[in-house]
Amino acid sequence: MPPHLPKSMGRLALLLAGLSMFGPFSIDAIFPAFPAMGASLGADKLAMQQTISAYLVAYAAMSLVHGPLSDALGRRRVILAGLVVFIGASVGCALAQDLPTMLAFRALQGLSAGVGLIVGRAVIRDVLHGDDAQRLMSQVSMIFGIAPAIAPVIGGWILGVGEWHDIFWFLVGFAALLFAATWAWLPETHPAEHRSALVPRRMLRDYVLILANRRFQRLAAAGALNFAALFLYIASAPAFVLDLLRLDERSFAWFFAPMIGGMMLGAFTSGRVAGRMPHVVQVNIGFACCGLAAAGNVAYGLLVDVPAVPWAVLPIALNAFGVAMVFPVLTLAILDMYPRQRGSASSMQAFTSLALNAVVAGLLSPLVSGSTATLAIAAAAFTLAGWLVWRLERYRIKRLPAGQCEPGIPAPAEHV
Repeated sequence: MPPHLPKSMGRLALLLAGLSMFGPFSIDAIFPAFPAMGASLGADKLAMQQTISAYLVAYAAMSLVHGPLSDALGRRRVILAGLVVFIGASVGCALAQDLPTMLAFRALQGLSAGVGLIVGRAVIRDVLHGDDAQRLMSQVSMIFGIAPAIAPVIGGWILGVGEWHDIFWFLVGFAALLFAATWAWLPETHPAEHRSALVPRRMLRDYVLILANRRFQRLAAAGALNFAALFLYIASAPAFVLDLLRLDERSFAWFFAPMIGGMMLGAFTSGRVAGRMPHVVQVNIGFACCGLAAAGNVAYGLLVDVPAVPWAVLPIALNAFGVAMVFPVLTLAILDMYPRQRGSASSMQAFTSLALNAVVAGLLSPLVSGSTATLAIAAAAFTLAGWLVWRLERYRIKRLPAGQCEPGIPAPAEHV
């Protein structure tokens, strides 16, 4: 084991999962408080939806910077700086008295919240390779999957005993705890001799080259579109839980618990089959689960006038299982294309998904969340699009001569 590795991989998985959690916490914890926040800030439902969009647009834009910064300055330093900014932004949200102020600090939260997830992926690939990297990625995904399930529940509890401002104070405390844990537990995994210079022109060139890579485009699009089907439900959670299912502010667990249960089971399964099942087979199984979930969702939405738990959320759990089976394989394949630019590759992959999610949350969700049928059909369209891009990737790989690969890309048989 290289000297820069921590002695406990379990502790590293727990820390990296925690670092990736504060981004989802920032989205999901405030869902139960949407009515109270809207009344306090003088904002209607559509305006409150923009608190998600402002966060995601900033998150997506800054995701292009986190990776190259960590390639140039080191992983640990960038993560600690991001946590400091997030703490300050959360304080600003807690003290906000009007919607413009809230949107400004939500954007600042978004600028910093992606650092743990994006740089954390590069940390995993710094310290482990092959099936071991997939196992750790799956462990992180499994722990990370708890966040969307418990965040709205915690938000509902906090709202029950306090005010919506207290949810942001909770985020301040959570980020401060992560800062202390990172300072104490996370070593620098990207030594100085492997770092690249922080030159904007070179960074732009690297991004152009990555984005122009057709295999990157296919793998990133397949993952982003597949996850967008699930994220559409996450972004529509206030309307889905409060309006369509007609539950109260403390009942978000009915939606998030099955979904995250499916995601954790998928991540656990992905870790167990690493090295035992071909990666292509694993991704195919994941997409098959997502397709079955999409069909069940559409059928339920069209046949049932008044949705009810648990039937309305069971297909979402299966969708989450499939997403968790697909994600680790596609992510590691992308990172392995660029062994000296993992931060940049991770950033570009994250940007691809986040840009799509920002459109889903800000534009599509308000249009389709009025009924279970339209919500299910829109989600199914994303699942189908992701699968078609994946099939295109497999078609392109099969057309390559045996033992060859596209320029600058590792042999496909090693990964997907």
